Amino acid sequence: MVVAGVVGTFLGDRLPERVRQTVMAGVGLVTLLIGAQMSLKTQHLLIVLASIALGGIIGELLGIEAGLERLGRWLEARLGSISRAGAGNSSAASFTRAYVTASLVFCVGPMTIIGSIQDGLTGDYQTLAVKSMLDAFAGLAFASTLGIGVAFSGITVLVYQGLLTLGAGWLKAVLTDATVTEMTATGGLLILGIGLRLLEIKQIRVANLLPALVLAPVGVAVLGNWL
Repeated sequence: MVVAGVVGTFLGDRLPERVRQTVMAGVGLVTLLIGAQMSLKTQHLLIVLASIALGGIIGELLGIEAGLERLGRWLEARLGSISRAGAGNSSAASFTRAYVTASLVFCVGPMTIIGSIQDGLTGDYQTLAVKSMLDAFAGLAFASTLGIGVAFSGITVLVYQGLLTLGAGWLKAVLTDATVTEMTATGGLLILGIGLRLLEIKQIRVANLLPALVLAPVGVAVLGNWL
């Protein structure tokens, strides 16, 4: 992902602005499609609704997105020379936008969750390997329009997937088909939010909704027998 981000950044500087805008719009549309496909898999809309609502409250109180933005600014400040060399006159804001957007896209989704859990429980890393290939191609496309910040989202992905893998043993008891379905649907809604951000339709604070991915399996465990 880091290599793809760097290559995409240098490629993006050599593309006309209208080309980059069109590519970004295309990526945003595909992101909406993926999110819609995932979210429509829900069998219990109430669980998804409750997870999103409560997750949003928790995320806002914790300030998750603000924390990601601070981390992005911290990285930009210390790696400013790299950022300027790779992204021309890009500002700290553009670096932060690239970092936050790419981190969300690469971390939110069933392949990240399921792949990390499979790796942690059985040592089967094939799903993560496939996801890494997809992330590399996506990172190339994102970096060509958003800049060098995409490359550094690999840090977030490494930490996030690593924590999921290490914690997989604790999640074993709730990994039912219903749990995966509702986590997938909830993640799909978050991806829809990312698509809206990419298309600049609505700047939803998607990172503050991330707790919903934890609340969805809890909802299945608590309410599944009554729905």
